[in-house]
Amino acid sequence: MPATIKYEQVALLKEKLEKSVAVFVGEYRGMTVAQSTPLRAKVREAGGELKIAKNTLFAIAMKEAGLEALPESVAVGPNVYALCYKDPVAIAKILSDYASEKTQKAFILKGGLLGRTALSAAQIQALANLPPKDILIGQVVRTIAAPLTGLVTVLSGTIRGLVTCLDQIREQKEKAA
Repeated sequence: MPATIKYEQVALLKEKLEKSVAVFVGEYRGMTVAQSTPLRAKVREAGGELKIAKNTLFAIAMKEAGLEALPESVAVGPNVYALCYKDPVAIAKILSDYASEKTQKAFILKGGLLGRTALSAAQIQALANLPPKDILIGQVVRTIAAPLTGLVTVLSGTIRGLVTCLDQIREQKEKAA
C-alpha cells in the first residue's frame, strides 16, 4: 500500500494542475541548485511554478485532473514540470531561452500541454517565439481599426475637398469685389 505522503503529493499536484493553463516538461539531469534557482525565480515572476515530482505521481495527478497523459517520450527521466498559471507564452520563452543557453547542458525542454493539447519541444519553441500578449492584442486592434481609419479618411477627404472649393469661390468673389 502506498504511503500517505504519495496521496498528499498527488492531491497537491492535482490542485495545481487544475489551476494551470499549460504544463511544460524539461529534463534536468545534472542540474545544480545554483543553476535552477534563477530559472525558478524567472518562472515565478512570469506567473508559473517549477515542480519536481515522480513521473508516475504526476501522471496520476494529470489523470485525476482530467488532462491528457503526456507522451511516453516526454514522461521518462528526471523531469521538472513548469506549471503556467497566467501567460504560457512568457514561461515558454523563459524555458526555451534557458534550454538554448550555451553555458548549460543540464536542462532540455521535452514537451508539454497547452490546455488539453500535447506539444512537442519544437511547438513550445514556436510558442516562445510569439510576441508578448500585449503586442498581439495591439496587432489585432490595429487590424480591426484599419478599415475604420480608411473609411474616416475617405469621408473626410470629400468634406475637405468641398471646403477647399468653397474657400476658392470665396477668394474669387473677394478679388472680384
